[in-house]
Amino acid sequence: MPNDGLISIESKHSVKDTIDRLEAALVTKGITVFARIDHAAGAASVKMSLKPTELLIFGNPKSGTPLMQIKQIIGLDLPLKVLGWQDAVGKVWLSYNDPRWLARRYEIGVDANTAIDAMARILADVTEASAA
Repeated sequence: MPNDGLISIESKHSVKDTIDRLEAALVTKGITVFARIDHAAGAASVKMSLKPTELLIFGNPKSGTPLMQIKQIIGLDLPLKVLGWQDAVGKVWLSYNDPRWLARRYEIGVDANTAIDAMARILADVTEASAA
């Protein structure tokens, strides 16, 4: 599923179960979960249909603040977000913005490479584990 800066991983679980697993993995790593948004429930509340779609918003000020100190506008994409969603054929996906792409987008620079690489590794680890 190519898309500039977007990483998508197919899950073996339902959207709800995948996001539950992701939330648990983040909490285990000491990462704060700020919000969980059920877009399908929102659609249902206005009598519209939407395949299962949930957004998890999470982060760690220790990781994000230094990036915002370099380029405050990256706060537009922080805290981090992962979308769990079901496609037209019933496959479930986890999708998120690649932190390395965010660093390029906001011209963060090489000073933050260590932090960006750590963020990318953690995202890859927790999403892959949650989808497996």
